[in-house]
Amino acid sequence: MDLILTPNITDPDGFYARLIAAHDGLSDEESAALNARLILVLANQIGNAAVLEQALAVAQVGK
Repeated sequence: MDLILTPNITDPDGFYARLIAAHDGLSDEESAALNARLILVLANQIGNAAVLEQALAVAQVGK
């Protein structure tokens, strides 16, 4: 399984709005913790170590 890098979310604007709303009222630390938990939940959903390694590599390019 390869990492999907093309748009693949049915309602990207709706998801983005929900993601931003989830952070509403949180401190910076709480927001970072929410992001970390979300990443771990999604990583568990993916479950494929090779795909997760690809995702880490793609994400690190942006730093």
